[in-house]
Amino acid sequence: MINSFLLAFSMYSKIPVPGPDWSEEKMKYVMCFFPLVGVPIGLLICGFGILAAHLALPDLMRSAVLTLIPLVVTGGIHMDGLIDTGDALASCQPRERKLEILKDSHTGAFAVIYTGMYLVACLGMWSGISGRAMAVMAVSFVYSRALSGMAAVTFRNARGSGLLAVFSGSAEKYVTRAVLALYLAAAAAVMIILSPRTGAFAAAAGLLAFVYYRVKSYREFGGITGDLAGWFVQICELFMGIAVVIAEVLW
Repeated sequence: MINSFLLAFSMYSKIPVPGPDWSEEKMKYVMCFFPLVGVPIGLLICGFGILAAHLALPDLMRSAVLTLIPLVVTGGIHMDGLIDTGDALASCQPRERKLEILKDSHTGAFAVIYTGMYLVACLGMWSGISGRAMAVMAVSFVYSRALSGMAAVTFRNARGSGLLAVFSGSAEKYVTRAVLALYLAAAAAVMIILSPRTGAFAAAAGLLAFVYYRVKSYREFGGITGDLAGWFVQICELFMGIAVVIAEVLW
C-alpha cells in the first residue's frame, strides 16, 4: 500500500518521494492514491488565495499564479495529455492515425492553439473565483482525479498497452472502484457543505465532463489512453471551474 502511494505521487506529481518499486505486482492500488495528489494542489490554491487577498494583488497576477500552481505541482503531466489529444482530435484522421499522433513526440500547430486557449480560459476562470468558491475549487482537484481513476479502472483501454494500461491492468479493480467512489462521495459532500449551490454545480460539472470523456474517447479513439486521461483531468477541472463561476454569478 505504501509503495502504491509513493508510485502515485512519483508518477503524477513533482513532489519528492522515496523511490518506489515499479514492479507490476506493486501497482495494485496506485489509483486508490491518485486523488490524494489533488490535496497539496488544493492546499496551495487556498493558501495563495488567502495571501493574494491579504496583499491585494492585482487580479491578473493572482489568476496567473493560480493557473500555474497545478502545472508546477504535477510537472505538467496532464497538460501533456491535453496537448497531444488536441493534436489528435484536430487531425480529423481515422482512429488508428489519431492513436499514432498521441504517441508522436512532435507538437503540432493545433496543440499550441488549444493550449493557449485553455490557459486563457483558466485565467478568466480564476479571476471570477474567491472566498468559499476558492475552497470548492481546492476540493475539485481531488474530485477530478477520483473521476479519472474511476475511468482508468472502468473504461476500455484503446491500446491495451502503455503505463495507464499497466496501472489499470494491475489494479484490484473492485477495491479500487470502491475506494474511488468514497473519494467522490466525500469530495462532493465537502464541496456542497462549503457552498451548497456552488458545490453542487461543481460536482455536477465534473460528472458531465466524465460522461463527455466516455463518449468522446470511445467515438474518436475506441477507448482511453494515458494521454486521454491527462486531457480529461484538465478538461474536468476547467468544466468545474466554469460551473463555479456561473454559480457565483447567478447567486
